[in-house]
Amino acid sequence: MLEKLYLVNLSLIITHEIDSAYWNEWEMFNLPGGIQFFNIINFLLILILLYGFGLVVKKEKGGFRFSLILSTVGILAFIIHGTFILTGYQQFMLPVSLIILILCLIMSVWLFVSTMQNKMIFVKER
Repeated sequence: MLEKLYLVNLSLIITHEIDSAYWNEWEMFNLPGGIQFFNIINFLLILILLYGFGLVVKKEKGGFRFSLILSTVGILAFIIHGTFILTGYQQFMLPVSLIILILCLIMSVWLFVSTMQNKMIFVKER
């Protein structure tokens, strides 16, 4: 079950990052380098979180940490973008954009709770 939660949560995060490119999110964060730097950041984020998925599937100790990291990323995505919306930004106001953010929060909390409840499955270290 934990693997499925991680996979769905990661898919939502990736979908949100695709949506973020549409909304020029790098401008909201005042990131230098525009879309070029944004793409590099997202490549590294996705690569690292996919590596974490492999550790979750193998039930290695590192998988526990990555599961908590992914949970945190999803919760922070919701909080940060919710704050942007509350302060007047119009990005991410389309229904699907909002649904993705809400699902990121729900799945991230669910993944966090499930990870903590199942932390004993992460016993192998390689």
